[in-house]
Amino acid sequence: MFERFTDRARRVIVLSQEEAKALHHHHIGTEHLLLGMLREGEAVAAQALESFGIGLDDARRQVVELVGQGGAPASGHLPFTAGATQALQRAGRESQDRGLDHIGTEHLLLGLVLEGEGAGAEALVKLGADLGRVAEVVNEIVARYQSAPPSP
Repeated sequence: MFERFTDRARRVIVLSQEEAKALHHHHIGTEHLLLGMLREGEAVAAQALESFGIGLDDARRQVVELVGQGGAPASGHLPFTAGATQALQRAGRESQDRGLDHIGTEHLLLGLVLEGEGAGAEALVKLGADLGRVAEVVNEIVARYQSAPPSP
């Protein structure tokens, strides 16, 4: 499933699992994907979210408010929820529709906001983000990178 993911997108998945475990959740949901994107901190997804003033600490507090913290600590492999799986599949389609052979953090964020459901999207809305505008900002950032002259 992750062979087309960039290194940063793979890191988001690892960080998402860490976030889920830290909250004692036994699955990876869209809320954990959101936290993983923010925690990665450097790629397009994090840049887009930061442009809305959304940081990791605020997002984590919002996620806990929405879904709570689990009881027993989680360990081992955590499965994706149906919503997270749909967001990841949407990310793949967004990349493919653009004729790309990779899935980056920008596609992960687009998958999350364009699916528009789940605790990840709900947390973004509660933090003041308009999901459609988030998608626009992601596309604007990507366009800037594509039009920038190559580095020497």
